[in-house]
Amino acid sequence: MTDTFKSGFAAIIGRPNAGKSTLLNTLTGEKIAIVSAKPQTTRNKILGVLTGDGFQAVFIDTPGIHKPKHKLGNYMMKAAETAAADVDCVLFIVEARDGSGIHPGDVEIAENLAKQKVPVILVINKIDALSVERAHVLKLIKGYAEAFGGILKISDFVPVSALKAVNTGELLDTVKKYLPQGPKYFPDDTLTDQPERQIVSEMVREKALRYLNDEIPHGVGVTVDSLKKRGNKDIVDITANIFCERETHKGIIIGKNGEMLKRIGAAARFDAERILGIPVNMQLWVKVKKDWRNSEFMLRSLGYDGRTV
Repeated sequence: MTDTFKSGFAAIIGRPNAGKSTLLNTLTGEKIAIVSAKPQTTRNKILGVLTGDGFQAVFIDTPGIHKPKHKLGNYMMKAAETAAADVDCVLFIVEARDGSGIHPGDVEIAENLAKQKVPVILVINKIDALSVERAHVLKLIKGYAEAFGGILKISDFVPVSALKAVNTGELLDTVKKYLPQGPKYFPDDTLTDQPERQIVSEMVREKALRYLNDEIPHGVGVTVDSLKKRGNKDIVDITANIFCERETHKGIIIGKNGEMLKRIGAAARFDAERILGIPVNMQLWVKVKKDWRNSEFMLRSLGYDGRTV
């Protein structure tokens, strides 16, 4: 390692559904954080590690900034707010809003970031969703610069499409500018700090978000009770619980003749096999825990422990 090696931390912050987790996955080149079209998918801080020629960037994905309605929401906001502390730069993600002005939630985030005194890269995401010419992109940048001018100092502006990896190379080069010289924090082959059980539980929750209707997903939590190799055989046995808040939701998650639960399990098993590199036998159970999002015991059981934020 040379004396010019750079390493550091970059927090990814923004409103729900701004594309934070998609950006993390694109930058690291691996699916580290689960994604869905539903807001508030990310509940924990998630580290994604990218080690390249002469640098190591540790990205911290955070829950979307929103007004909490229960203890889980309070935990998520604490995770997001503390992520901006002690990092080398912040990637503040906003959406390329065509003619609809600056979202009030973005202004509130800008006001909070101004207190942190850390370099902020404004990432204008989803430019692929617009009929964007260069002149229009420059207009978007100017609009955000004017909106945040009296609130927050923006160090750099980078328009991207996280979904289609447009301009993400330029964004990575921009991040590198703010990384200090120093040693690696993680070995070269490290992609994330999440334990295998946590990764698998999030994969199951992602499939539930994908296949269930809008009334249920935010009331779903997943724990992996067992994850172990079966003796000398090349297979991993996984047992996981899907928690919901109502008996009616349990029936929907299981589905007619168990079809919905089988669908969720098959999709989650496919991802688990890709990550673990070995065949997986997955058993899913559905349990009802009323109002679990306001239970500190259940939040700790599901890995949302405010003491670790």
